[in-house]
Amino acid sequence: MLTIYSDDHRLHHGRCELIDGQLMPCFEMPSRADHVLERAKARELGPIQGPTDYGRAPLLRVHSADYLNFFEGAWQRWSALGHEGDLLPFTWPARTLRNIKPKGLHGELGYYSFDAGAPITAGTWKAAYSAAQVALTAQAAVQAGARSAFALCRPPGHHAASDVMGGYCYLNNAAIAAQAFLDQGHSKVAILDVDYHHGNGTQEIFYQRNDVLFASIHGDPQAEFPFFLGYADEEGEGDGLGYNVNYPLPAGSGWVTWSNALEQACERIAAYAPDVVVVSLGVDTFKDDPISQFKLDSPDYLQMGERIARLGKPTLFVMEGGYAVEEIGINAVNVLEGFERA
Repeated sequence: MLTIYSDDHRLHHGRCELIDGQLMPCFEMPSRADHVLERAKARELGPIQGPTDYGRAPLLRVHSADYLNFFEGAWQRWSALGHEGDLLPFTWPARTLRNIKPKGLHGELGYYSFDAGAPITAGTWKAAYSAAQVALTAQAAVQAGARSAFALCRPPGHHAASDVMGGYCYLNNAAIAAQAFLDQGHSKVAILDVDYHHGNGTQEIFYQRNDVLFASIHGDPQAEFPFFLGYADEEGEGDGLGYNVNYPLPAGSGWVTWSNALEQACERIAAYAPDVVVVSLGVDTFKDDPISQFKLDSPDYLQMGERIARLGKPTLFVMEGGYAVEEIGINAVNVLEGFERA
């Protein structure tokens, strides 16, 4: 399986995020991608190459121009004020406030964010931009006829909505790739999100559309991030009604419970009959993940890959979460190897 990867991910290394009332070192760190890359090489998964730069146009098919312009220029505005620390929001337009975009940097940052878990550093834009190009390059390989490809993206993307960042995510790599498939002639794409946390950004982007089926298996948002999306009754709106499927599961769910949800999701995808499948590949479902509550073990990821392969569709894997850094490479590559050996 071809892996697309860029060293640019190391340009983004947030110093801190707000956790349990404290500014703590970020769980989303460069070593995550490094471990996955090392494992892919050790297992001889396939060739590894850098991305092609497709420019901003594919990003604009998913994200608003205002949002991209803000994100690209935010660090320069921050550093011009004499600051060196990470740029983090501290005010958001909650229900009792107006949903209006202010002119000041902090106000705009709150407008374009939904949490304090996406720090902007000097290299964040470049890293996120390159991650999107990684996804697009892997998408191009599948578009050209490859059975599968792996986009080793960092930072991840599935929490990023059309004009909102958060949850370590800035640009929605999976959504950008899915839209590229549609723009290049496909009529239907399925996105299967297996990350522990609900892909709220991906859901928002495609919620009113029927050319993308979004299916997500995740921790129950009544108790798990992102809390405000990911419930089972969210089925889409307008033309998208019936094309959004959420499988929220309780904390402590192991492979038996999780794989039952996977089977349901795969049956739903098979009935949809997409031209191609995009997998938001998060492995924070692992039993020892520090910020998640499922109990999957490393061999389970082989079976996950095998089941996805039985869909019989060209498949693009896009890296999302996974914060048990020592095991992230084993678990992510197990999914890919399981897919390949099926």
